[in-house]
Amino acid sequence: MDVITTKIPGLLILEPKVFGDERGFFFESFSQKNFEDAIGRKVSFVQDNHSKSSKGVLRGLHFQKEPFSQGKLVRCVVGEVFDVAVDIRVDSPTLGQWVGINISAQNKRQLWIPEGFAHGFVTLSDTVEFLYKTTNYYNPESEVTIAWDDPELNIKWGSVITPLLSGKDGNGISFQQFKQERLGHGK
Repeated sequence: MDVITTKIPGLLILEPKVFGDERGFFFESFSQKNFEDAIGRKVSFVQDNHSKSSKGVLRGLHFQKEPFSQGKLVRCVVGEVFDVAVDIRVDSPTLGQWVGINISAQNKRQLWIPEGFAHGFVTLSDTVEFLYKTTNYYNPESEVTIAWDDPELNIKWGSVITPLLSGKDGNGISFQQFKQERLGHGK
């Protein structure tokens, strides 16, 4: 597996070694030991999630408040997405910065998104199936959505002009509101 660092420390792109021939391909999609060696710490995944979406769907930007924050290892097994992680660690020098990468069934890339990041993606192909492992269980009471189109974050989502959104994704809080709430609580 190749490990590619990003401009935000801790946020890593993982590219597997793929062995292919006329019959198809084989690759190791996850190895606990190799993963922990790559990120430099022990991690326990407790939940696997699988979503299916049509073209133009935007999901995010989601995170869970402490003590329910989640690290996520994400990948796309059908189609292609533009995947985004935003640093929301209030004591981080990269607070508010984001990284976006294309993840697809073709490139087989994975993105490690540690705790302390908001996450979202937009689908680029007609059908997308997206998988992710999480380090904590889903807790709806602690879930927060930051507006996908927040002007302060200024995420460049690409050619998607009017994405298909769920109710909660269409009503996310501003990044400014997020910072005021977090700093107001001394976190």
